Amino acid sequence: MRLKNWVASVLAAAAVLAAGQASAVPVGLELMLLVDVSGSVSTTEYALQKTGYVNAFNSAAVQNAILASQGGAIAVTYIEWSGPTQQSIQVGWTLIDSVASAQAFATAINGVTRAFSGNTAVQDAIGKSFSGFGTEVGAAANGFESLRQVIDVSGDGADNASLTFCAAGCGRDAALAAGVDTVNGIIILGEGGLLAYYTNNVMGGANGFISVAADFDAFGAAVEAKLIKEVQNVPGPASLALVGLGLLVAGAVRRRMRKG
Repeated sequence: MRLKNWVASVLAAAAVLAAGQASAVPVGLELMLLVDVSGSVSTTEYALQKTGYVNAFNSAAVQNAILASQGGAIAVTYIEWSGPTQQSIQVGWTLIDSVASAQAFATAINGVTRAFSGNTAVQDAIGKSFSGFGTEVGAAANGFESLRQVIDVSGDGADNASLTFCAAGCGRDAALAAGVDTVNGIIILGEGGLLAYYTNNVMGGANGFISVAADFDAFGAAVEAKLIKEVQNVPGPASLALVGLGLLVAGAVRRRMRKG
């Protein structure tokens, strides 16, 4: 009797795990956009930055890159950040697998109202946001599973306020240690030493990179190119069926490693 009960318990647990896996939508990439809205970003500059993201997801070049990527889909979220406790999910996790869904995501960003205008806590922005990918065994907190999880940080200044995480890369390091694959940056030049700060303390993980916009007027073109590069940075082509299977297996392994 005890053996039968034990077997039944194991089978039930396996069914729960399988159900959790089946409920997660497989995509080639989960992309978290962390957007600097600290006080150094003026109202005009904020509008230029936001418009850059809107135009990028309305761009045929970005849309084509997504549809041609592994699995033909990505999941993306848009988060604004400023001071140590100021991180706001402005547009939640969204599946982009068509021109229409890309345009809908652009429209959602366009409707966002600025969340903050405080200090610049880069490391807290990264360190307090990466859990949004989901870390529990048998569950995908954001509803998606992927082969790559990427955080992208935009900003016009180095860290001057992080409390929980030190200013020298601790937020990035925590994200990578938790299983995030890559942290990229896109900077708007103006502050001295900004490129060096992002290179040494923000960029990290597999194929990490920093994109540079000379000013806020140039941000739109830079963010479009950055998104294409992030989307295309995947393994060789595979059939959608194999991708789906691979994503679920990789997700289960990823979560077990995190839980352990």
